[in-house]
Amino acid sequence: MTHTAVPPSDPAQLAAPALINEAQRLSALHACEVLDSGPSAVSDALVRLAARTFHVPAVSLGLMDADRLWFKASIGMTDSEQARDRSLCAHAMAQSEELLVVDDLSRDSRFAQHPLVAQPPHWRFYASAPLRNAQGLVLGTLAIWDTQARSFSAIDRLALKDFALLASDQLASRQSLVQLHHLAMTDPLTGLANRTQFRQALEVEMAHAMRTGEPFTVLSMDLDGFRDVNDGFGHAAGEEVLCEVARRLNQQVRLGDVLSRFGGDEFGVVMRHGAKDSAQVLAKRIVKAVSAPITLSTGDEIGVGISIGMAAYSDQVESVPMLLAQADQALYQAKKQNEKRWKMFVGIR
Repeated sequence: MTHTAVPPSDPAQLAAPALINEAQRLSALHACEVLDSGPSAVSDALVRLAARTFHVPAVSLGLMDADRLWFKASIGMTDSEQARDRSLCAHAMAQSEELLVVDDLSRDSRFAQHPLVAQPPHWRFYASAPLRNAQGLVLGTLAIWDTQARSFSAIDRLALKDFALLASDQLASRQSLVQLHHLAMTDPLTGLANRTQFRQALEVEMAHAMRTGEPFTVLSMDLDGFRDVNDGFGHAAGEEVLCEVARRLNQQVRLGDVLSRFGGDEFGVVMRHGAKDSAQVLAKRIVKAVSAPITLSTGDEIGVGISIGMAAYSDQVESVPMLLAQADQALYQAKKQNEKRWKMFVGIR
C-alpha cells in the first residue's frame, strides 16, 4: 500500500484519528495491569523472532494508553514509549483494515512529514497488526519497521497476523491471572479486601515498622445488632446492610489504608502510618457513619452499631499474631460494653 499524494504542511494533520469505544478499550487495557510492568521473556522472544522472520531492524509490541504508546517489548527502538498523538501505531489502530502496511512512508501523505520519517531514524517501511482482546477491542499493535522501503507479500501479512495473535493471547493470559489474583484477594459480596489481603498488608506494614519505628494501628471491628437484622428481615437484608456498611467504612478510611471484610459482620483496617490517637479519631468517625439509619430496598429502615478494638504497633509488639491478639482483646471488651447498650436500645431486658 503506497500513497503518492503531496505531504501535508499542517502538523495537526499528522495527529492520529480518535478511536471508537475508547473508554471500554482503556478499561480493558488497564484490567490487564501490564502498563509499566517489568520485562517479559515471552514478549522479548516474540519480538526477536519477528525481527528474524521479517529481516527488519526493529519490532515493537506496543500498548496504547490514553496519551502514550508504551512498549511492552521492542528491538531496534530508542525509546520505551511514544506520544500517542504522534504514533504511527495510533493510525493503525484507528483504521478498519486488519493490517496497516506502508511500503514507503516517505511517499505516503499521512506520514511523510512525521518526525520518525523526516528525521532520524528515517523509517521507510512500516507494517502493523492489532492486538485484540476477546471482545474485539484493540489494545495495541505488533509493528515491524525498516529504514528501507520494501514490499510485503501475502505470506508476510499472514505471518504478521499470527505474531499479533500470539501477543494477544499472552495479554489475555495475563488478564486471566490478574482476575484470578483479584478474586483470591477480594470479598465477593462487598468488594473489599479479604482476610488474606489484610494479612499480607499487615505483614508488610509490620516489617516496615520494625525497620523504621514508624507507628501504625490495626482496627478490628464487629457489627452490633446484625443478628437482629438477619432474624427480623432475612439474609438478603443482611447482605444489603453489609454492603452499605462496607461503603460507609470505605468513605471514612484514608487513601492507602487497607479495609477488609473477614467474613460475616467482621471487618478490619490496617491504618498505615497512623498512631493510636489518629486511629481513635478514625474510630469515632466510623461509629458515627455506621450508626446512621440504613434504608433497605424494601423501604424498611433499620439500624446497626459497630464495636471497634484497636492495637498500635510499639517496640513491645514482636509479631503480627501478637498485634492481632491485642486488637481482638480490645474488640472483645468493646463488644461486651456495646452489647449492654444495644440491649437497652432495642428494649431487651
